[in-house]
Amino acid sequence: MNDNPATPRTAVALTYDQKRAPYLSAKGKGLVAEEIIRIAAEHGIFIHEDPALVEMLALLQLGQDIPESLYKAIAEVIAFAYSLRSDNPVNDPTSTQPHL
Repeated sequence: MNDNPATPRTAVALTYDQKRAPYLSAKGKGLVAEEIIRIAAEHGIFIHEDPALVEMLALLQLGQDIPESLYKAIAEVIAFAYSLRSDNPVNDPTSTQPHL
């Protein structure tokens, strides 16, 4: 996302189903970006703000896998998002699952 008022806000959405590399599932600027963000927030989807990463991802075509050069950055974002999920055993003090 881009918070600079001089330029329209940009947003991208990635989908990761653990069957393939994360891929670009939505992208847009201005009102489209605002709608992507609204829908994500409405569904409790993690929103990460990194203008440089969004700029690189916005160059991809819809449905395109993220390039290998971005695997590490995206893996860190996905790992952080998973750590925030309420169904993550680390976030459940009553869980008997091992904590790593």
